Amino acid sequence: MAVKDLSVNLCGIRLGNPVIPASGTFGFALELADSVDLGSLGGISLKGTTREARFGNPTPRIAECTAGMINAVGLQNPGVEKVISEELPKMKAVFNKKVMANVSGFSVEDYAYTCELLDKCEEVGWLEVNVSCPNVHGGGMSFGTEPKAAAEVTRAVKAVTKKPVIIKLSPNVTDIVSIAKACEDTGADGISLINTLLGMRIDLRTKKPVIANKMGGFSGAAILPVALRMVYQVYDAVKIPIVGMGGVSNARDVIEMMLAGATAVEVGAQNLVEPLACKHIIEELPTVMDKYGIKNLTDIIGGAHNG
Repeated sequence: MAVKDLSVNLCGIRLGNPVIPASGTFGFALELADSVDLGSLGGISLKGTTREARFGNPTPRIAECTAGMINAVGLQNPGVEKVISEELPKMKAVFNKKVMANVSGFSVEDYAYTCELLDKCEEVGWLEVNVSCPNVHGGGMSFGTEPKAAAEVTRAVKAVTKKPVIIKLSPNVTDIVSIAKACEDTGADGISLINTLLGMRIDLRTKKPVIANKMGGFSGAAILPVALRMVYQVYDAVKIPIVGMGGVSNARDVIEMMLAGATAVEVGAQNLVEPLACKHIIEELPTVMDKYGIKNLTDIIGGAHNG
């Protein structure tokens, strides 16, 4: 088998391969440092970080589903200052590539504050800004559900950072394309999608929702077709790179996501099913590329749009 080129360029930073563990499914990577060669990963998207420490939502927070799971963890994290002072130095000891800091907030000011601090960290290559959070000053509506609010967050973050800003979009919208365009128009360097779909399970014994929060984010293999459709649509509308995610479980899914338009691909729920999922996907990629006559991955980005 001829040598395959798995490398891609994401917002000016070269990745040895496009596979990135998704935020919230890999912690700060330390738990897996002994069992996974972290250096083999394209990058790592860190656990969602907020301005203040958060304990998260009440339990139960997890519900199993056919071909997926629902989570309502609620952005549990130690807060940005501890992430910078404690987690990033520990990560640097086991991972020598750039990481993707994932940022959440409950006001525009929250996002700007957190991103400004992370912008000063040399370990951080990109800022992945999760606009699926409720805007506490806007009636609790998610920032990512309409173009104006998503653009406002993008503008505020770009004003305080020099690093590439990738806006992570929610699929729980009518028109994801207009939201992606609004982010691009206000300076976003990339778009990542999709975040989880909104779902729930009901316990037949108690006749109540399984999750204490009632609803949570549905992820896993079942959502791949929705994610592919949205990545495909957004690729047609924007000129900035896309990080695709949602239901990616194997190397074939990575290829499919890149053909739809993704430059890099995040693997989420599959890490919780199989902690070595990313390692196995990366190892499997050259064989799948060989089967479909692919010499280098960069050439196939958006390939499903040709012709």
